[in-house]
Amino acid sequence: MRRFVSLLPLILLGACTVGPDFKTPAAPPPQAGYASDGAGRAALGQGPEQGWWTAFGSPELDALVTRAIASNHSLAASKATLEKARTRIEAARGRMLPQVNADARAEYQQLNLSAFGFDAFSTSGGQSIKNPRFDLYTIGGGVTYDLDLFGRNRRALEQTLADAEAVQRQTEAAHLVIAGRVVQQVLAIAALNDRIATERALLAEDERNVSLTRKRQQGGVGTLVEVLSAQAQLEDDRGGLPQLEQQLAEARGMLAVLVGLSPAELEPTPFTLDRFLLPAQVPVALPSTLVHKRPDILEAEARLHAATAAIGVATAQLYPNVTLGANLSQSSSVPGDLLSNRYRGFDLFAGLTAPIFHGGTLKAQKRGAEADARAAAETYQQTVLEAFGQVSNLLSAIETDGRSLATRQESAQIAQRSLRLSRRSFEVGNSGVLQVLDASRTYQRSQLALVDARSRQYLNVARLYVATAGGWLEAPTTAASTPPPAGG
Repeated sequence: MRRFVSLLPLILLGACTVGPDFKTPAAPPPQAGYASDGAGRAALGQGPEQGWWTAFGSPELDALVTRAIASNHSLAASKATLEKARTRIEAARGRMLPQVNADARAEYQQLNLSAFGFDAFSTSGGQSIKNPRFDLYTIGGGVTYDLDLFGRNRRALEQTLADAEAVQRQTEAAHLVIAGRVVQQVLAIAALNDRIATERALLAEDERNVSLTRKRQQGGVGTLVEVLSAQAQLEDDRGGLPQLEQQLAEARGMLAVLVGLSPAELEPTPFTLDRFLLPAQVPVALPSTLVHKRPDILEAEARLHAATAAIGVATAQLYPNVTLGANLSQSSSVPGDLLSNRYRGFDLFAGLTAPIFHGGTLKAQKRGAEADARAAAETYQQTVLEAFGQVSNLLSAIETDGRSLATRQESAQIAQRSLRLSRRSFEVGNSGVLQVLDASRTYQRSQLALVDARSRQYLNVARLYVATAGGWLEAPTTAASTPPPAGG
C-alpha cells in the first residue's frame, strides 16, 4: 500500500482524457444570397430572438402568442424534458467526486466453530459452548474515489452536457414553432376574413347587376334573359361563401388548440390584413450567422458533440481503472460500547480493474460510438443544407410576392375601371349584358387574387422569421398596401 501511495503522484501525472476532442464544424460553403461570415453560434440559453412576432404591430397577436407559450401542453412537456436533462448533469458531476456512504447494522449471529477446526470453547466459568450465539452492533462508513485516469467520467460529463444542450435547443425550437404556428394561423384567419369581406362585396356587385338588368327590362329595353343571366351569376357566387365560413371556423378551432382553449372559449378574431404591419424593408439576402441561430442546427451540433464525447467514454473502457477508498467501522456486542476506540477498525485500499477479455464487446462499443459520430456529422450537414435551402426559397418567394402584389393591384384597378365602363355602356344600350357579366367576373377574380397575393406576402414574411429563428428583426414602419375599394 505504501508503495502504491508513493507512486500515486506519477499515476496522476500520467492521467489523460482519451478520445477525440469536439470541434465546432466548419462553416458551410458560401451560398447564393448569403454573406460568407462564418458559421456563427448562439450561446446556450440565447436562442430565437424574443418577441419577433411584434414586428407585425398587433397587440392582439402578441397576446395570443404569449398565451400559447404559457399554456401549450407540448411546450410544458418540452420544459419537463429539459429539467430532466439538467438533473442528469448534476448526477454526472456527482460521480466525479468522492463517494461517501454510512452504514449501521444490528445482527444476531451464531458462529460455526467446526468451520475453523474447533469443537467448542470454554468460558471463564468453565462452561463449554459449541456454537455460541450473540448480538453484534456495527456503525461505520466508507469513501471511494475513482481516479478517472483516462477520462471516462470527464467524457461522460461532457456527453451529458451536450445532450442537455440538445434538449435546450429542442425546447427553443418548440417555442419557435408554436409562436410561428400562432402567427401563421392568425394571418390565415385575417386572410379568410378579408376574402369573406371581398366575397360579400362582390355579391353586392352581383346584386347591382341584377338590379341594373331589371331596370332595363322594366323600361322595355331589356330582356328576361339578361335578368336571369345576372341572377345566375349572383347565385353561383353565393355558393362559395359557406365554404369560406367553414374554413374560418376550422382556422379558429386550430388557433384555440394552440393557445390552450376550446373553440367556444376563444374570443372573437376580427383580424384583417390591414391591421398588421410589414417591415419597411424585407431583405433579399441574409448573413449565414442569422441562419445558424436556428435551434435545429444548434441541436444537431450538440448531438454531434455528444456523439464525439461518447467515443471517449467507449475508449476509456479499454483502459485500466483505479479506485481509492477507505472504510471505518465500530463493532460491539453491547450498544453502549459502539463509540469506544477499543472497538474501532479501519482499512485503506487501492483497487485496479483492467479489461483482459470481453469477447470483443468493448472494441465493438467503440466502433459503434464512432459510427454514431459519423452519422451525427452527416445529420448536421444535412440540417444546415436544408436550413439554407429553406431560407433561400423564402427570400425568393418574398421577392416574387412583392412583384406579384404590384401586378395584382394594377390588374384590380384595370378590372374595376373596365367594369365601370361596361356598365355605363350597357345603361345607354351600346353593349349587352354579357359584356357586363364578363367584366364583373374579371373584376371578382382580380379582387380575390389581390387578397391571395397579400396573404402570401404576410405568411412568407412570418415563415422567414421562423426560418431564421427570429434573427432578422426590423421595426415595422410600413403597412401593407390596401386593395382598391369595391364598387364603381
